Amino acid sequence: MFDREFLSIPHEVIRATIRNNMKCFVVSDPKAGGLTNKFVLTANIEASDGGKAIVAGNERVIRARLSDAKFFYETDLKAKLEDRLPKFENIVFHEKLGTQGERIARIERLAAEIAPLVGADVEKTKRAARLAKADLLTEVVGEFPELQGLMGKYYALAQGEDASVAAASEEHYKPQGPNDRVPTDPVIVAVALADKIDTLVGFWAIDEKPTGSKDPYALRRAALGVIRLFVENSIRSNLVTIFNQHIPRVLESIASTLRRSGVGTFGTGQGLGVWGGKNVDQKCIDLLAFFADRLKVQLREQGARYDLVDAVFALEGQDDLLIVVRRVEALGKFLDTDDGKNLLAGTKRAANILRIEEKRDGKAYDGAPDPALYSLAEEKTLAKAIDQVKAEASAAVAKEDFAGAMSAMAKLRPAVDAFFDKVKVNDDDPQLRENRLKLLNEIRAATRAVADFSRIQD
Repeated sequence: MFDREFLSIPHEVIRATIRNNMKCFVVSDPKAGGLTNKFVLTANIEASDGGKAIVAGNERVIRARLSDAKFFYETDLKAKLEDRLPKFENIVFHEKLGTQGERIARIERLAAEIAPLVGADVEKTKRAARLAKADLLTEVVGEFPELQGLMGKYYALAQGEDASVAAASEEHYKPQGPNDRVPTDPVIVAVALADKIDTLVGFWAIDEKPTGSKDPYALRRAALGVIRLFVENSIRSNLVTIFNQHIPRVLESIASTLRRSGVGTFGTGQGLGVWGGKNVDQKCIDLLAFFADRLKVQLREQGARYDLVDAVFALEGQDDLLIVVRRVEALGKFLDTDDGKNLLAGTKRAANILRIEEKRDGKAYDGAPDPALYSLAEEKTLAKAIDQVKAEASAAVAKEDFAGAMSAMAKLRPAVDAFFDKVKVNDDDPQLRENRLKLLNEIRAATRAVADFSRIQD
């Protein structure tokens, strides 16, 4: 038993103190809804006094340890969280990415930009981001690092912070694994996303990416966390845009670090790429590819077809994780049907013929076919079906009705089957042959309204 006055300390601190120092068990009272001032220990000897001396010795040590913990906790409460922030300017986050102070400033700004996307109050989000790491410099967290975040919540509540702002200190680290809970409070979601995205963009900027089984900065876990935060909260995103807005801040931190060390300047190394018709930093596009790989791993673990992720990401401008997942789900259901399986086979047959003939002829058959050269009914039927499916599928996709887009695709199957059954593509007449190859390309173009079928495995 220990003095009841120690129950004024957060119970997690009591538990950590007793567990770490004495290897004892704390005891909870279900009726009171918290810990009692008792503990349980085991001894590997049969004491002649019934264990009285062992109990007394442990009580004495636990009393001293809890007295220290209470002192640390009460000392921490005397300083506001924001008063600790200046010290972060002298603490290095990473030798190339600047100080913890610079990182906190980046996270605060990014979180404020993400806030409207997730429906969070901007000022609360900024406040939460500013204070989220402050407990790292407290006495209790210094003694018990596993309590980081949790203690930040307690200290924030003690100084009268908003409940969401306080909770963000603990929960912005979530989810920390595939089975960890995903936060739903908008303020917490915004800070959690900003924290993880800053980490990913930063390490991509300095080319510190995971290799093989090595992932010292837990970047795979961070990417999975971003995916789950967006998808499980049904939040829309444009990841490349978010990355591209944030990377200049990361590069400035890198440049500042180099200036302080007298090294000189820093270049991005890869230059610009094109995304959605705009110039963006190539590293942002590369980082999106990493997210695509993470999403494939997640879907595979859930028993879904991960190759469909490639088929969707192959379409231009696909960086909205929620929409990608919804497309993949609809595509998977469609391919489980006979119409889906047969259309996939027909589309792949068309693609294979095109690939062979385009390679042999040294030209692409991507122009519009000439309706005047349709000599068979199956050609005309296929052309009409393609026009209809293109219009219906595109309209459905525009409304984000991916199930409707797949239903439209299904209408293409009979015409494709009939075309391959009755029409000789490589006709002796070169004009007919070229026109039919262009018609095959139209099949490929029509299906790209929903996915790149060439990326789908049989």
